[in-house]
Amino acid sequence: MKLGELKSAGHLPTLLAAFFYFDFSFMVWTMLGPLSTEIAESLAGHGFLLSPSQKATLLAIPILSGAILRIVLGFGVDRFGPKKTALTAQAVVIASLFYGYMRGEAITYHELLAVAFGLGFAGASFAVALPQAGQWYPPRLQGLVLGLAGAGNIGVVLDFLFAPKIAELWGWEAVFLVGGGLSALIFVLYLFMAKDAPPSVYKPNPKKLGDYLKLLRDRDTWWFSLFYAVSFGGFVGFANYMKVYLMNTYQVDMSAFGHDFLGEENVKVVAGYFGALCIFAGAVLRPVGGAVADRLGGVRSLYIFFGAVAALAVVNATLVHSFYFAILVLFLIMANLGMANGAVFQLVPQRFGKDMGIMTGIVGCAGGLGGTALIKTLGWSKGAFDGYSAGFFLFAGVVLVAIVGISLVKTRWRTTWGLKAGGRI
Repeated sequence: MKLGELKSAGHLPTLLAAFFYFDFSFMVWTMLGPLSTEIAESLAGHGFLLSPSQKATLLAIPILSGAILRIVLGFGVDRFGPKKTALTAQAVVIASLFYGYMRGEAITYHELLAVAFGLGFAGASFAVALPQAGQWYPPRLQGLVLGLAGAGNIGVVLDFLFAPKIAELWGWEAVFLVGGGLSALIFVLYLFMAKDAPPSVYKPNPKKLGDYLKLLRDRDTWWFSLFYAVSFGGFVGFANYMKVYLMNTYQVDMSAFGHDFLGEENVKVVAGYFGALCIFAGAVLRPVGGAVADRLGGVRSLYIFFGAVAALAVVNATLVHSFYFAILVLFLIMANLGMANGAVFQLVPQRFGKDMGIMTGIVGCAGGLGGTALIKTLGWSKGAFDGYSAGFFLFAGVVLVAIVGISLVKTRWRTTWGLKAGGRI
């Protein structure tokens, strides 16, 4: 298979538009994470001091709304087509970003929560970009096409690299301006580049509410939702909360590192760099996890990745006192979570190949809900115990529950649909 087939066998401009749409949408979806400290300081300057719980809620709202809206936009794709759905969602994102910019430092906490909800439409782009691109291409190219269209996790790395520096130079509200400008550019590119596949290429089969309810009655749907709530939920939850965690735990160490090695004394910018390093591991290793699952089987791979995450979370909660050791542990946690994401979606198509559109929405929603729960758990841990050990212990416990779940289903999977699918599970 050559990359040239992407042009001859489908519609390359649509694939490129879907990639840019999802990549920049993921960046916008998670942008509050790297700006959390700056926004909290701005609100404090106006007499509103955020509690750990309130800060966690602000970071969790885009993840929660993005999770629920994945199902809503999935219905939109079926009923109105991917292009109209994408442009409508993008318009909401643009309006939210420019509202945040125009209100600036005068914005209230409740207004920020409303803006955060609007950013959830960016997180739901996953349910639009993948069908938009995939409808143009034959089955033999679906893996490559969906991999390229869905390679948007890297957007959160861009957030942590550039948002703190922009905020340092021009204020946190300038990041909303930049995000709004980029989102408007993506809107225009999508408007002119993307096309819905014609009936001769793809015949729509709109799903009904009953189709979702039917899958929700299948116990495997809930198992996959649990596994993705741990893997993707862990990734996006830690990604969004990373800067808050680093600033609350290792501010002195990061300040010294920035002064001695980077020539950068703004500890918030340094926290962004270290956050980007850890998140990068999870963003780029998702395809590696899928490849490992192809070779070893998805079940065995999840044992390895989840086992490593549980052990590392316990290590972080009990043994980590050095900043450099903490960065190493967080890097490995994010790497294994990213690979676990790929392993989960090595299994899902084998079990639900005919219902991948619906399952992407359901499982993706579960992933967002898992991220929301993790952020709130970490915020609760900080507020209740002035530390994060309890939060990491609870997360490790949930991962162990997922491992027990794998043990409960693996034999049935291997002796039923695993044999029919012909793949390694």
